[in-house]
Amino acid sequence: MGKKHRHRLKKSLNVESPSFTPATLSVSGKSAAITSQAATAVPFTPRSIASGTATPNSQIDPEPPTFNPATIREFTPQNYELPQTTVQNGTTPDTQSSYDPFQMTPLTQVLPTTPYNPYLEDSTNIASNGASYYQPQTTYTAPAQPLQYHLYAPIGPHREDLLAYQRLTHDFFMPEKLREDLQKKAEATLQVMPNSQLPTLDNYHTLVALDTSHHKSATVFGFPGWVYKATSSKNGKMYCLRRLEGYRLTNENAIRSVKDWRRVDSGTVVSVIDAFTTRAFGDSSLIFVTDYFPLSKTLVEHHFTSTNRFGHRTSTNVPEKVLWGYISQIGSAIKSVHSAKLAVRCMDPSKVILTDKSRIRFSACSILDVVQYEAQRPLAELQQEDFLHFGKLILSIATNNLAPNQAMKAAVDQLGRTYSPELKETVTWLLTPTQPPAAVKSIDDFISGISAHLVSAFDSSLHTQDTLTSELSRELENGRLFRLIAKLGTINERPEYDGDRNWSENGERYMLKLFRDYVFHQVDAEGRPVVGLGHILSCLNKLDAGVEEKISLVSRDEQNVFVVSYRELKKLVNGAFGDLMKGPGKGRY
Repeated sequence: MGKKHRHRLKKSLNVESPSFTPATLSVSGKSAAITSQAATAVPFTPRSIASGTATPNSQIDPEPPTFNPATIREFTPQNYELPQTTVQNGTTPDTQSSYDPFQMTPLTQVLPTTPYNPYLEDSTNIASNGASYYQPQTTYTAPAQPLQYHLYAPIGPHREDLLAYQRLTHDFFMPEKLREDLQKKAEATLQVMPNSQLPTLDNYHTLVALDTSHHKSATVFGFPGWVYKATSSKNGKMYCLRRLEGYRLTNENAIRSVKDWRRVDSGTVVSVIDAFTTRAFGDSSLIFVTDYFPLSKTLVEHHFTSTNRFGHRTSTNVPEKVLWGYISQIGSAIKSVHSAKLAVRCMDPSKVILTDKSRIRFSACSILDVVQYEAQRPLAELQQEDFLHFGKLILSIATNNLAPNQAMKAAVDQLGRTYSPELKETVTWLLTPTQPPAAVKSIDDFISGISAHLVSAFDSSLHTQDTLTSELSRELENGRLFRLIAKLGTINERPEYDGDRNWSENGERYMLKLFRDYVFHQVDAEGRPVVGLGHILSCLNKLDAGVEEKISLVSRDEQNVFVVSYRELKKLVNGAFGDLMKGPGKGRY
């Protein structure tokens, strides 16, 4: 058995045994070696690329091509008219393009004529199969949205960088100082004098004396003067009446000269409305009607009546910035008056009023034109005299002296010791009269000399305007919440609809009643009333906007809870108010 096994191994592992050769390579029985003819065989070319005949071998260029920029054609933009140009073999034909950069006809042909509507379905296939059942959509138009009056944006300037949690309740409204000033002016405008014995003058009634002193002074106009506030029966507005006692009109043309002052349109000159004579006071009086500025004070009352606790008059220096503000405003007033071929003539401190902070106006213009009409003087002489009155007014305020004429040189020296040399030079120029050979003074030359201070005054007025605009934006649509509260008040608990099930507490109006309790009748855990202005404003604003926020409304017996959104409540308010307007007692808001 062992011998047979060894004999089988020798037979299978013999050195002379033939090597393994795959049957597929030796089918023909010839040698599989590569012959010398294979080197000259035609290279393989795919049928999809090759043509019907074989391509000959390309000759290899022993030298690489050199770069020559002159052989490269210049790039020319083409293919702007896409429907007319064609691409051949991946290249663009070298033809002259007809593109005109100033003509938009090719672009308008490519762009669609109607805007894209993402919600519009393609109805071309539907219309071809069933045109009688499916109608194509028209051009998409955005639905009209209501004006967002409930959205507010803070308008600058923002001088206080406060965070939301640092703001107080009064930050949502007008500043208290501004509100107090406006309320005081309104109170002074509506003030009346009970049991007044003052008469009615022409169309003006309810006269109230504005003079704080009972002393009659005739130093300015030559006649004792009084100032009243009166109401016009024509338009119901308030006007200021200045009365000259004991004046007798001898020439009607004198009072007609007041009409020339109506052409003066300046923010520093009080407008003259009318002038007439009357005997209602028991004498012959001349009345001038001008605009009324409540709580205004004269420069004498503001700068020359300061007293200390012992009753003695105190003298304090007026800031130079305030003086330059006065000079800028008076220069603007003189510019407007001289441009109208008139002269101011009256610049007494008792006839210049202060209507707001550092805001002055001439209140007695045109009076001397009527009173001194008989003593005709050249207009150029009167205009030159305005510069002298201008300098005396500034000098009296700066030196706190109502009579600087008595010691003019000493007052100017005091002005130089207290203020800048520029202010002294300006006042000196105003007080120095021009000699006849020299050129006359011009208000344009004066304004050019103080141009730097005019720019500062103009910049201050711009800041004031920005502040008032910012405060006015807080009060924008301030009646919106009141109108909403008025709607709720007219809807809730109407006695004439007690028997109507649609209006009773079982209907949808019950939600509005609970919402009123939610807004105005909040209580804490101990049952004490909670008065929160922020909560009331927040709820009313959300109701007016109709937001999706949901709130829980609890009935008064705490047995029912309703979860409703502000949008649903807004629909209920509009629906209930609409039903109310359709009733027999129709009103309008």
